[in-house]
Amino acid sequence: MSKSNAVDFSLYNTLSGKKEVFKPLVPGKINMYVCGITVYDYCHIGHARVLIAFDFITRYLRKQGWDVNYIRNVTDIDDKILKRANENGEEFSALAQRFTEAMVEDETRLGIIRPNSEPRATAHMDDILALIQALEDKGYAYQAKNGDVYYRVAKFEGYGKLTNKNSEELLAGARISVEDAKEDPRDFVLWKSAKEGEAYWESPWGKGRPGWHIECSAMSKACLGETLDIHGGGPDLPFPHHENEIAQSEAANGCQYANYWMHAGALRVDGEKMSKSLGNFFTIRDVLQNYHPEVVRFLLINSHYRSPINYSEENLIEAKNGLERFYNALRGYDSVHALDWAAASQTTEGKKYIEAMNDDFNTSIAIATMYELVREINSAKDSAEAEPKVALLKALAEPLGILQQAADDVLQAATGDEISAEDVEALIQARQQAKLDKDWGKADEIREQLTAANIILEDSKEGTTWRRA
Repeated sequence: MSKSNAVDFSLYNTLSGKKEVFKPLVPGKINMYVCGITVYDYCHIGHARVLIAFDFITRYLRKQGWDVNYIRNVTDIDDKILKRANENGEEFSALAQRFTEAMVEDETRLGIIRPNSEPRATAHMDDILALIQALEDKGYAYQAKNGDVYYRVAKFEGYGKLTNKNSEELLAGARISVEDAKEDPRDFVLWKSAKEGEAYWESPWGKGRPGWHIECSAMSKACLGETLDIHGGGPDLPFPHHENEIAQSEAANGCQYANYWMHAGALRVDGEKMSKSLGNFFTIRDVLQNYHPEVVRFLLINSHYRSPINYSEENLIEAKNGLERFYNALRGYDSVHALDWAAASQTTEGKKYIEAMNDDFNTSIAIATMYELVREINSAKDSAEAEPKVALLKALAEPLGILQQAADDVLQAATGDEISAEDVEALIQARQQAKLDKDWGKADEIREQLTAANIILEDSKEGTTWRRA
């Protein structure tokens, strides 16, 4: 434990290719920058994987005493944004604002907490221009005949160190065109000269807009300084985006850009890469039409954040069943509050959970520990021994962002065009009346009607409860 009372933990560092005990720049504090969304469309389920991963990591570290300054940017100027806005016949800024608001709506439904700051590229144009100027002054940037400004990769000795790519692999990954004005095919654009009718900003190199990579280098420096504790992002970003960020930032600032790099695992759909052309592309909104947001969240935290995850109807149903096991155990205990975190940390189950989470945030083992508590709660149901277990389970679930709602609100939640809770309650009342009238045929008929509507009835001495199948 450090002097700040923040608890030590280990994480897998993409830069070193191994797990390391985290050592902060400042005791007790973590400056974390995560690459956010390019807002030209609705967020898809792959975005949700990354957003939720860094959400529970932030929640957990704060529980463990760390002061986490979590920054996640919004890319609101980009070729994709300009192309979509042009297709729609609208201003790029209006399109970007619309999809930024949609992103926030999706995050809210998934229980994702907002970062400390969400810088937008268009609000940091002065920082971007200053960084490009510094690179040009040091000989790392040059303006080509086409007006674009490029980064001179050959001058930066450490290029490729994040992904351990050699020169041939870097060349294979470079974008090369017949009229390419670059000195070297590996060079990448820092400033794009504006074409006729395009949005632009004034610069020492003429009217234009920033390249994608330079935006994050400028925003992270403006928000967190020249060296970050942790830089995170999705599985597709190590090359070229993060390699290029390192090259830009370290050349301009003369120091290490980030001490630790974290990347969430890839999400595939039924074993294939998600793609609109394959017809297996799902926005968060698509999925939430049929599944409760907490089911989606549970699916995405149930696997280790670095491991590949397969998104399928079968796996969603499995996640739904798993979440229902928790909420069925918590039924009748809505008034029980989560145990204080310090107290929860001292229990046997809490120590096992924390040991797993402190080992590169191993949610799979942490959730397995929580399932053990479910078995204990079910065994002690309606006894004095159950409530302390319920309080502990709710405490351990808090950093994961689950099990904080009333059980029936989740178990009875309707999605899509399912039978409403009000109609279910009315049919249950009608069934109760039929039983009082000894009209057993009608009572059975109502149960069959509810079963056909995927409603499971559970009769007990206290009455009838229900949940969706």
